[in-house]
Amino acid sequence: MLRSLLQRGAATTNHVILRSICSTSMANSRFEYVKSYEHADILQKNCWIVVRIDGKGFHKFCDVHNFLKPNDERGLNLMNLAAVHVLQEFNEIVLAYGQSDEYSFIFRRDTSVYNRRRDKLISYVGSLFTSAYIFNWRTIFQDTLELKYPPVFDSRAVLYPTDQNLRDYMSWRQADVHINNLYNTSFWNLVASGLTNAEAEERLRGTLSSDKNEILFKEFNINYNNVPVMFRKGTTLMRKKVKLTNDKKLSLIVPIFEDMIDDAFWTRHPEILSGKSDSTDCYELGDNKEHVLIRYQIEKHNKRRLGAEVSL
Repeated sequence: MLRSLLQRGAATTNHVILRSICSTSMANSRFEYVKSYEHADILQKNCWIVVRIDGKGFHKFCDVHNFLKPNDERGLNLMNLAAVHVLQEFNEIVLAYGQSDEYSFIFRRDTSVYNRRRDKLISYVGSLFTSAYIFNWRTIFQDTLELKYPPVFDSRAVLYPTDQNLRDYMSWRQADVHINNLYNTSFWNLVASGLTNAEAEERLRGTLSSDKNEILFKEFNINYNNVPVMFRKGTTLMRKKVKLTNDKKLSLIVPIFEDMIDDAFWTRHPEILSGKSDSTDCYELGDNKEHVLIRYQIEKHNKRRLGAEVSL
């Protein structure tokens, strides 16, 4: 009797499994045609891939969160920290550059990540950057500022076939920093002096860079060259080996504030274009040893390596 029941139960189980397999097979064969509507946009090989993210509606976002004008160092470093998370995820990124509410991520020209599928790259970079921005809000602002609503970033991928094209792109973005920051520094100082926004706009209409520099110096005693370099040149992020106090070396993503338009930058950092770096060279952090990005990475490293803490 028991044996009969067991055999009957086994037969029923097998029948259910078989029916399930058949149903799944039939469902796949009947409905899987919809996959034919998917189109994989493959980015052309042997080209630099630049994935750039931009904040959407960030004027409102900055106003709602009372960001300092013309620049909020905390807000910029939050952007930088979100970018560090992206670089830690993708070894194929050789350089990242950020300013204001945008960041550009440069993928090696020979990268094969996600088989160079455009949709995969832009969605992954965009979503990772956005989530890292929100995740690290309290790291930067502590309890001094509440995140009132989530930010939004769009993302795009652009191909540059030659090294010179890539250099020109980076120069374009850095020139944009200078133009915008000089204008904004002049504008918000005029507003702080008592002018309305419309009056400040009218005052600056048609002015050249030299005119704005003169306004800042004569009226506000501001030498624009003394404005923090991050505001004037943006932030470049690169992987570099740095020497620790115990003579050990650690690979970190370091912030660099240099002029990328000049040839000297590309001479100092040949690994960007060549993909090769001298493993014996160590990057000198200088005044950036205590930078929030460096402290963050050192703290994370020490948490992973309990009992073997490192310091710069």
